[in-house]
Amino acid sequence: MTDFLPVLLGSDANVYGMARSFFEEYAVRSACICKRRLVATQNTRLLAEVAEEPCLEEDAVFVSTLLGFAKRHAGRSLLLVSCADGYTILMARNRAALQNAYRMACPSLETVLALDMKERFYAACEAHGLAYPKTAGCTAENYKTVELPFDFPCIIKPSNSMEYWNCSFAHKKKVFLAHSRAEFDEITAAIYGSSYRDSLVLQEYIPGDDNCMRVLNCYSGQDGKVKLMALGRPLLEEQTPEGIGNYAAILSVRDDALMEKIRAFLEDVGWKGFSNFDMKYDSRTGEYKLFEMNPRQGRSSYFVTASGYNLAKWITEDLIEGKEQGLTIANAESLWMIAPFGVIRKYLADKELLRKAEALRRAGKCAHQLFCREDFSVKRLAWYLKSQLNYYRKTARYYGN
Repeated sequence: MTDFLPVLLGSDANVYGMARSFFEEYAVRSACICKRRLVATQNTRLLAEVAEEPCLEEDAVFVSTLLGFAKRHAGRSLLLVSCADGYTILMARNRAALQNAYRMACPSLETVLALDMKERFYAACEAHGLAYPKTAGCTAENYKTVELPFDFPCIIKPSNSMEYWNCSFAHKKKVFLAHSRAEFDEITAAIYGSSYRDSLVLQEYIPGDDNCMRVLNCYSGQDGKVKLMALGRPLLEEQTPEGIGNYAAILSVRDDALMEKIRAFLEDVGWKGFSNFDMKYDSRTGEYKLFEMNPRQGRSSYFVTASGYNLAKWITEDLIEGKEQGLTIANAESLWMIAPFGVIRKYLADKELLRKAEALRRAGKCAHQLFCREDFSVKRLAWYLKSQLNYYRKTARYYGN
């Protein structure tokens, strides 16, 4: 096999999951290029090299940093993998400058921008017959007077996740839920009191617990055909303001009708590379309603590898080995966690799902995102145990808030 080096953009739990996937499949340690190194990728043996550049989101700096890295690793095939929305956009925008130095799976810039921005994604859903929640929007100019076409509660989230990530204000959350007009006014005033200036997405609240959510990870090859699809059923979401929308535990499941709709959608728009969909089952209509599409594998996507379908295998076979790949639908039950099982046991209200999770755990069909036996060190273990204990504290503090 060709000597290759995975180059992962970012440094969060998603990066750790991808580095772990490459190590488990090919015994190769990845490189990481990021703005700054986050705690999830500190004290790890899975990364051979970490390059930090605070201005990495600037196009000129992005290109010079990646080309400089490629020059230092001349002679190796470099496989570039985005682990955040903003990096996928940067890759697409600077494809011409990078394509001779890296192998990468990335759609055109027009395709990425057409689907990453939430309003545009919902327009694409409308065009392709995919269900989504009743949706409106507001801007910095009209948020005080906007009228909602649905009743409260109202979900409030940024359209531009990259810009929102870089803004700050008191009590900032990834996603807000306003139960009244007074709460709506207070939340939107806080957001637009920060540096954030793009539009906000306003949506009807879909009733149901966290386990009504679904998360779908896909890989589409360079021929535009979907090669891998893996569906998960979240058992519990994280509860902290910055973690809302991130999953704490996932069961691998399968739904052929749902996956066929998404496959047709991805192939119709000409997607290439990883994609990640978040959706929720609406018991009122019997439909899965899509919330967003991320132009990358999801933060929790290691659940796919843990269930026996290593994400690194599909992108490597496609871009490095040039293998012919058909469509694979993940079809193995497993349990993925980033929170300790004690938190899942305490806060998962659905007892049938809890029994299934406990059975998978007893059977050894269980994996933890951030614990890898091959990555043992005293420092890593100390951090891991501390972070696991912290889950009990922060879940108790924020659950239901």
